[in-house]
Amino acid sequence: MQFYDFEEVQERVILVGVQTEQAEDVEASLEELEELAKTAGAETAAKVIQNREAVHPGTYIGKGKIQEVKNLLSALDANGIICDDELSPAQMNNLERELECKVMDRTLLILDIFAGRAVTSEGKIQVELAQLRYRSARLVGLRESLSRLGGGIGTRGPGEKKLETDRRLIRTRISALKSELAQVEKHRKLIRSGRAKGNLKTAAIVGYTNAGKSTLLNTLTGAGVQAEDKLFATLDPTTRLLELKDGQQILLTDTVGFIRKLPHHLVEAFKSTLEEAKYADYIIHVVDVSNPQAEMQMHVVYETLQELGASGKKVITLLNKQDLAENSGLRDFRADYTVKCSARTGQGLDELKEILARLLAEDQIYLEELFSYREAGKLQRIREYGQLLSEDYLNDGIYVKARVPAEIFVSVMPEGREK
Repeated sequence: MQFYDFEEVQERVILVGVQTEQAEDVEASLEELEELAKTAGAETAAKVIQNREAVHPGTYIGKGKIQEVKNLLSALDANGIICDDELSPAQMNNLERELECKVMDRTLLILDIFAGRAVTSEGKIQVELAQLRYRSARLVGLRESLSRLGGGIGTRGPGEKKLETDRRLIRTRISALKSELAQVEKHRKLIRSGRAKGNLKTAAIVGYTNAGKSTLLNTLTGAGVQAEDKLFATLDPTTRLLELKDGQQILLTDTVGFIRKLPHHLVEAFKSTLEEAKYADYIIHVVDVSNPQAEMQMHVVYETLQELGASGKKVITLLNKQDLAENSGLRDFRADYTVKCSARTGQGLDELKEILARLLAEDQIYLEELFSYREAGKLQRIREYGQLLSEDYLNDGIYVKARVPAEIFVSVMPEGREK
């Protein structure tokens, strides 16, 4: 028996962007697109930027530039192009017809990466939902697909066109996925309400993709979350308990990374995941100071937080990867606290813990009371949810000094002194 080796052909692509007067720096955006393509397993053969007043409504780029890209595809042995913006169905079809090659856009590329990274059932549901929403808007029937289905008794008449069948199947699948996602969101709400009852404060770790969020969670809590030097290395949120030096506890939640031009299909599908930031008590904003685009990335994060309704919370900005940056002068004027750190080496993380301890203490009330021995059970509640500073066992009871969350202050006060 003869065995054959089948090598997976790596896609070689040309990246295409349009620089308008209103647009941001397209060159930097294409560099990020190259990283995304690399993450998806494609090799970038060339980058093409066209300066235009506005994106061409029919073909994204102009006729002359299409010919230039066509020549490059042949000369560089490339088999596809990726456009830096989300294309309309007409733009995608027209480009495919003109260039006679595979045409993708930024949204499709990000969806492909997410599909490869989704591990949990929730992540897979969210990705599939985003993909179907994207595809349903781009269903265009091919001539040979528009014939009537089947034949025989019961199929006479105008029949159902292939396009209509596809749309109906996608609508049915979207409804099923929405239903599954609703159950996941319900489960997430139950977990959040459970945390609220436990009076444990939470801090959401947010930041641009590949800023070092997972590395931070691993270093602080030993979470064991996959951390790679790749965009969107982790998709699924992970929550771990962090115990501080003074005995106080806080929950840290790692969230999916943000990115510029984050497809609205993804924002919608990943809302339950991204909303971890909305319901957190504090925000830990991780910034990669070694990235030349760090300021722009910070802006994207704050914009996304505002979109999610997560602004207005106390923000601790971690200027991360100090071990890779030489004298970075980056500052975040929107943050309440700023810490220079390296999640990989642990530099600056003690300062972060001190800030978290201080924030937790601000939300607690100082208590100095004498408890009768039959009320000793209240001390356990103080230990569990607050900070027991000292306890002295006297003849007439236990003299306690403690800090307790405002929510449970009344319930742990000695009898007769609840008010």
